Parts: sequence; C-alpha cells; structure tokens
Amino acid sequence: MAKNSPISSELVRLMDALGAKAKVASAQIARASTASKNRALLGLAALLRQNIAVLQSANRLDLEQAEAAGLAGPLLDRLKLSPKDIETVALGCEQLAAMPDVIGSISGMKQQPSGIRVGQMRVPIGVFGMIYESRPNVTIEAAALAIKSGNACILRGGSEAIESNKALAALVQQALTQAGLPINAVQLVLTTDRAAVGQLITMPQYVDVIIPRGGKGLIERISREAKVPVIKHLDGNCHVYVDDPCDVAMAVKVADNAKTQKYSPCNTLESLLVARGAATDFLPKIGAIYSAKGVEMRCDAEARAILVAVPDANIQSATEQDWYEEYLAPIISIKVVADVDEAIAHINQYSSHHTDAILTRDHMHAQQFLREVDSASVMVNASTRFADGFEFGLGAEIGISTDKFHARGPVGIEGLTSLKYVVLGQGEVRT
Repeated sequence: MAKNSPISSELVRLMDALGAKAKVASAQIARASTASKNRALLGLAALLRQNIAVLQSANRLDLEQAEAAGLAGPLLDRLKLSPKDIETVALGCEQLAAMPDVIGSISGMKQQPSGIRVGQMRVPIGVFGMIYESRPNVTIEAAALAIKSGNACILRGGSEAIESNKALAALVQQALTQAGLPINAVQLVLTTDRAAVGQLITMPQYVDVIIPRGGKGLIERISREAKVPVIKHLDGNCHVYVDDPCDVAMAVKVADNAKTQKYSPCNTLESLLVARGAATDFLPKIGAIYSAKGVEMRCDAEARAILVAVPDANIQSATEQDWYEEYLAPIISIKVVADVDEAIAHINQYSSHHTDAILTRDHMHAQQFLREVDSASVMVNASTRFADGFEFGLGAEIGISTDKFHARGPVGIEGLTSLKYVVLGQGEVRT
C-alpha cells in the first residue's frame, strides 16, 4: 500500500461535505418505513437489469485501463462485472427486500422487581464508511445493506473500478429518489486521490464504523490508522480437512469445488488436510483433478510421496510459510495429518480464522470440529465457497469479519445494527 498522499484543503472540504450530508441522511433513513426501504431495493434490482449494457460499457473502460496498467490476474478477475454478477446483486436486493425489517424490533423484554420492564431495541449504527478494491459489485451490496438496515454510507472504491462504481452509484441514487428516501444515504467518493481514504477513516464526527474490503496491505493500514471502529478480515487462508472415515467421491467433489470454482475469493480453499487413513485413496483422485486444471500442489513429505505418481502433476515441497498462505491463485498446500485432533490443531495455528470445513462420515468428529475450530464460519460436508452473505441467506454481505467484535462471519443486516436498552415504566422511581 502506498504511503498517504498529502491532504489538500480542497480534499478536506470534499470529505467534510460528504460526511455532513451522510450524517443528515442517516437520521432520515433511520426513521424510514419498511415499505419505502423495500421499494428502493426492488427499484434498484429493476434498474440494474435494465442497465446491463450501460454497466458493462463502464466496466470495459475500467478493464481496459487496468490491463494497460498491468493489474494482476486475480485483481482483473475481481474487477469484471458480468451479466451474471449483475443478476446476482439484483437478486440480493430482492432477497433483502423480502426479509423482515429488524430495525425497531424489541427483544428480551423482562419485568423487574421495581416494576419497570427492560428490553433491547435494534437500531442502525448510523454512518459507515466502506473502503474496497476491485470488486464493483460491492458498491451494490453495501448500498443495499445500508438501505435495508437504515444506515447511511460513504463508499470509496478502488481507482481501478471508478467508472463501474460511478455507473452503479448513479442507479442507487436513482432508486433512492424514486422511493422518496434521501439521495445522500448512499454517496460515492468520486476522487481517486488516495488521501481520501486517510481522511475518511479519521472523521469520527461523521463516521461510526469503517469496513475495509480488499488486500491485506489496505486492511492493515486501515486498522492501524483509523480513528473510528473497524470491522475487518485480513485474509482468507481457508482449510478443508478430509477425515477418516469419509465419502471419498463426495470429498473429491467438494475439495475440487472449494479450490477451483474460482481462485480469487477470500473463501477459496488454500490448504488441504487429509487424514492418514484416507490419504492413499483420496489424494491420487483429487491430485489428478488439480493436475488437469493446472493447480500447483505444495505438499508435505507424506502427501508428496503419494502424489508424485499422478501424471504431469506440478508437485512442490511445502515450506512453513505455505501453511499460512492465502494464494488467490491455482496453488494449494496439502498435508497429511494423523486424525481430527491434529487437523484442528493445525487449523487453529495457521488459519486466518475465516472459513474451515470437515468432510466426514463420523458425527462425533463433525461435532468436535464445529466446537473446536476457532473460525468465523465452520462447515461440515460443504464447500468453503458457501461462506458468503448471499449464500447464507443474508441477502448480501458488507464483508466477512474475522474479528470477534462487533460482528463475525458474513456481515449482513444485523451486523450493521446495534442494540440500545429501552425501559418501559408507569411512574416508577428508584428508592
């Protein structure tokens, strides 16, 4: 990450203006009706589908400039906005509209000996700042979640996606206007000046939380320099553990999907652990698939001894660093372990606490894995690629948090809210 650019007085004024407008809009959208918020979401879904050609034209400008600048393959992949991507975010808007509105709901109301009743009400956080790289679909996911959760947001996408983000943000503001909601509830930072990030993360008078979504360098910088709370994850070193006993055919299918369905997301499998009792049957089968798809396998000695027999396989010896690595590429680390206990110990030592899965026929092993693996999402007999707000039924996600406070895992509507205590009385006084 480049060092902060000097902050000009003009940029300070720009960011202050965005912050002030967001603060006003947050109070307005916090009291908006469920019907008006849902109208905005359904209207946005319709606008996205109506403007596929416009959005792809803007996206092509970004892709051409990124290719000319030599942007790395995984980042180019994240930058693409295909019709399928547009349909996915449109469906996310509709899914959010169909979900209950949690804002204003009261839970845990209990009568106290004094006569008062005490409970908690779910309320919007206020204003969140979203800082993200490459993925233009995040513009819609963040905007849609802001609308449904009654928050205002300030979005600062990467300079490589500026044209795509401008086109998407224009549709969001059109949908807000059509629904009678404040247009400044969702604002895009239009400057590509890196100093805007430094300003956004140091405006506690306007911004209640910052959510960075991008490379490790970006997130480390935000965490270090922010003067407001941060919801974040640094990387996605996700594991699949193939247990003994397991359904080998199912394990091969899941381990293939978790790694090769898409290489660039943070929920892609990066480290494969295999129980010794399943290794001689499972590894040659998955090795043949990885070999055919051009996946480099970085193995411990035991896995390497089994996989060298796979024709044309790209087998390398793993280093200690490989167990920590998030490759975001057709590379995977592979290790043979004794049993579920060793697998859990390895994951808790080396993982980034994002998403880890066990493939097993043993119910007790599955339950132990769920209890003891310290990650934001823990799965049994399913691909790590499901660790996603849309796939979890959240409608969309603002990101995936590996923190333990305030939210953990895919951050949906509830992750963008807080609770306040409410007290109902009939004239009670404390004695």
